[in-house]
Amino acid sequence: MNTSSNSAPAIDIQGVHKAFRRNQVLRGMNLQVERGKTFAFLGRNGAGKTTTIQLLLGLLNRDEGAIRVLGHDPEQQPLEVRSNVGYLAEDQTMYGWMKCSDILRFLAPFYPTWDHDLALTYAKEFEVPLQTKIKHLSKGQNVRLGLVLALAHRPELVILDDPALGLDPIMRKQFNRDLITHLQGEGRTIFYSSHLLYEVEPVADEVAILKDGQIVRQAETEQLRADVKQIVLNRQSAALIYEQLSVLDHRPDGDDVAFTVEGAEAALETLQREGAEHRVVDLNLDEIFEAYVTGDSSFSPLTQEVPV
Repeated sequence: MNTSSNSAPAIDIQGVHKAFRRNQVLRGMNLQVERGKTFAFLGRNGAGKTTTIQLLLGLLNRDEGAIRVLGHDPEQQPLEVRSNVGYLAEDQTMYGWMKCSDILRFLAPFYPTWDHDLALTYAKEFEVPLQTKIKHLSKGQNVRLGLVLALAHRPELVILDDPALGLDPIMRKQFNRDLITHLQGEGRTIFYSSHLLYEVEPVADEVAILKDGQIVRQAETEQLRADVKQIVLNRQSAALIYEQLSVLDHRPDGDDVAFTVEGAEAALETLQREGAEHRVVDLNLDEIFEAYVTGDSSFSPLTQEVPV
């Protein structure tokens, strides 16, 4: 494994702006990923996830700000970045007329650190049919071949852009199992952009949530689950206590109100101090993500009305 600028974060994005004509996609985005982490990069369609990844790979130029990938500027040093990064996308295209074995040999000269024996080992472990033409591969086989190609040059950082999106549930689970076995076990840094939040949750050490071109929350997965909870209150207590809570979302829960709050520990201390009866509900990553990107925090304690 390469060891360039080992003291630097794997990914460091500072104040980055990117627009396409009048469409401002990234708005002063800040993000840092430590080495050795499996990092989930979450956002709705159009939030700027793929644009961010293209900036990291040097495929796009930023308008403002600074980016470092493994200590390199991808805009100024794209070859250094790509030689140390493995990349796999959901819509990755390969030469359909080639056999799988052919593309392994074809790509080898582009990477000084390409390890053909390792590529063959991965192909066997991932059950890639080497003598089959790429155009005849199933969706699952195509994703697994892409993973072989992304790993054979022993990259320090692996960037995955929704690679399992088109797979059935069993294949997605198998893909994530391969991810854990072959990447986390080797201490690689994994930057994983995905819509399949309930499947990212078991493998992600840390998550960042992108909304409107900015990171609205970055935290370790366990810390995020501990910090964001749903608290169910009767409407009278909700009206009295609402302004003391950091509310991300609210919704009716029978005759009660369910607030999704961040800063759960402080919120529970407030509720106990006020003597407000309440019930706490743990949330999964999908529910937390939804609260940050689509939540409605505009509860009206005066009318005690909660929109459905």
